[in-house]
Amino acid sequence: MKSRLMAAAAVGAAALAAIAGCGSSSSSSSSASSNGKVTLTFFGADYGTGPSNSTTKYWDAIATAFHQAHPNITVNVQTVNWTDFPTKSATLIQNKQYPDIMEGNPAPPYAQSGLIYPVSDVLSPSVASNLIPKFLKDGQYQGVNYGIPFTTSTRAMYYNKKIFAAAGISAPPKTWADLQADAAKIKAKGNIGYGMPLGSEEAQAELLLWFLGNGGGYLSSGGKYDINSPQNVATLNFMKQLAASGDTQPNPGGTDRKTVWAQFAQGKIGMVLGSPAVIPIIQQAGVLKAADYGTADVPGKTAPLSDTLGVHDDIVAFKAGGTSHQAAIKQFLDFVYQDKWQLQFDNEYDLLPATQSAATAMGQKNQMFAAFLGNITNSVNYPALANWTSVENMIKTQVGQAITGNPAQVLGAIQQTASSGS
Repeated sequence: MKSRLMAAAAVGAAALAAIAGCGSSSSSSSSASSNGKVTLTFFGADYGTGPSNSTTKYWDAIATAFHQAHPNITVNVQTVNWTDFPTKSATLIQNKQYPDIMEGNPAPPYAQSGLIYPVSDVLSPSVASNLIPKFLKDGQYQGVNYGIPFTTSTRAMYYNKKIFAAAGISAPPKTWADLQADAAKIKAKGNIGYGMPLGSEEAQAELLLWFLGNGGGYLSSGGKYDINSPQNVATLNFMKQLAASGDTQPNPGGTDRKTVWAQFAQGKIGMVLGSPAVIPIIQQAGVLKAADYGTADVPGKTAPLSDTLGVHDDIVAFKAGGTSHQAAIKQFLDFVYQDKWQLQFDNEYDLLPATQSAATAMGQKNQMFAAFLGNITNSVNYPALANWTSVENMIKTQVGQAITGNPAQVLGAIQQTASSGS
């Protein structure tokens, strides 16, 4: 999702060096399993905020417990912070230093290149059938499931009740006009009305939520890229006007999500769009009490969104290790998808499960997340097209320019790249 919290950048270099030394290419895998023992390499994204809650610790705990149950299989774990993950994972693939298991990237590009196993080859049927179907389908390539959703999230609007009351606002906005009017009232009281993060961290999420509010999106009804549709251009023009009116933070095109979430937690912003991951940021800031903020449906042009953004990060299993590694991968992933580990991860990082049983358990135990879990059914996900990663990166790095430039030109350039398949 990039969509996530950041860890220390130094982890990235260490992870790359470690995998470069023990990467599971075909030649290294056969020697690793020749004595009946198998060593798997795991490379994943780090969702932590620093060393104290690095995701390496989570995966190491699973690897240790798994090794106790399966003494002949060792799993070497490395994670990389989200800032470095796209580059580091791409470098591994380009250098053919394939990990056995990777968590964090969509599956279709790897499936298109024939690098990864179908889900049915590395997950038992009972485990696969417990995955949330909507997210499992997103990982398909040519009708075959390749991506295994591991962690998920949906979006809603957070609003500061104290700021609303001070500005004379009685309820969260339902339409864009409401949002702009409320943002102007909040600005007049000395706070930021709406936090609009279109910086490179996660511009693709903010943009899609706005596109959906005007009947747009990244794809046409036929499943083709339609990024510069009239609806999307009109939406980005409205966003540009909202920023020009001073109803957002300064420089939305260069502001990352983590910045506006932190400012909301500090009581400086009236409204932001966010996932459950906003909650621990609020709690850590210690400024807002639970009664000081709420969540609501994302406003659309004429009504709140009936379909919100749902995101998920997937696990993929690479073929480079051969049949002995395939069998070990299957045993490990069956172990990973127990409710115990799903819930531990999501409680640690305030995300949502990828399995139906864990989602049910979370909803029963933590009412704070009930609304987000309820949005899964009506969620819209990122395109499952093979070149989406390239398109996504272009959105992240270029769409912010539209706030001070020409929205139609910016979206047109992204559409051209998307349609070319590059």
